Amino acid sequence: MKGKAAIWWRAHEPLEIREYPVPEVKSDGILLKLNLANICGSDIHFVEGRGPRLKGGIPQILGHEMMGTILKLGSEVKTDSLGQALQEGDRLVYSYYSPCGRCWACSTGVPGCPNRYRRWLGVPADTPPHFNGAFAEYYYVHPGHWTFKVPADLANSMVSPVNCALSQMIYSLHKVGVMVGDTVVIYGAGGLGLYGIAVAKEMGAGRVISLDKRDHRLEMAKAFGAEVTINVDKTSREERLEVIGDLTRGVGADLVVEVCGTPDVLDESLRVARVGGRYALIGNINLDMEGPIDPGNAVRFSKAITGISVYEQWVIPRALDFLVRLRDTYPFDKIISHTFPLEEINKAMDFARSGRPIRVALEC
Repeated sequence: MKGKAAIWWRAHEPLEIREYPVPEVKSDGILLKLNLANICGSDIHFVEGRGPRLKGGIPQILGHEMMGTILKLGSEVKTDSLGQALQEGDRLVYSYYSPCGRCWACSTGVPGCPNRYRRWLGVPADTPPHFNGAFAEYYYVHPGHWTFKVPADLANSMVSPVNCALSQMIYSLHKVGVMVGDTVVIYGAGGLGLYGIAVAKEMGAGRVISLDKRDHRLEMAKAFGAEVTINVDKTSREERLEVIGDLTRGVGADLVVEVCGTPDVLDESLRVARVGGRYALIGNINLDMEGPIDPGNAVRFSKAITGISVYEQWVIPRALDFLVRLRDTYPFDKIISHTFPLEEINKAMDFARSGRPIRVALEC
């Protein structure tokens, strides 16, 4: 039996659909038939040669935001990471990375292990078990990945963003803290931004202000609980600073969250934070992209800047519970706005780049 995978060779070239043998499962492994694989903004960066600056000329399977159904369980695998019994046919969500447990980051409890992608990025798809990325029909789960059984009452489209977008926002806002009554300003209203609004509201934020350049995303931001939305293409920097200043009685935001992925917003968004305010830098994953910033604005006004990448094991089960409890409160089912078959991944990528969707998913 063979399975299809979308292969990335080098930046700015179309992905190529190839077939690989479906692997045998070792005693400690899990083979999944993927249901949905989403195109995250970082995937677009990866495909275009940014992000981790992938080396070209190696056939690689990209993609990381996904969920699937257990096709084959290794003989030693009896439960998920919470001790819930697993069987073939169960749906599974899991971490797309696996910390090595041996580096300085792991030994000090920092989730950003530099070796966390050692079985994925830079690994040729020609090497068994082949299926190590989301843009494929199958995925092989090695030991070390956190695995969690999907609650029966959650649809696939609500679950597929859990292991990146939703978990990232739950962890990030936990890390920087949201106090009851806080004014939270979020730059970017894609998947991360929309989840961030809901999480901030549930953590007690008194007001959330959402900024984006697309009106349809800002309308969705309102549905997720944003009291104020600002279109950055229809306002000037001075107007935005004035609006936020007026809303906060001239004090500024308690917390500013960047999830739009461009360094151009750094200086403006840092100025929005109040004296002693917090700033969460999440979306700018690309290396060597410089952005203007006034460091004195942070130092003189005691602003705390926190860069956050990936998350800890406890986050995914809480993300699943978050969806179960609040699925009738927020339109989580609208995050995946469009789907394409895996074979049309290049068309899906182009559509995702256009900014018209919220999040695009591939049906595997």
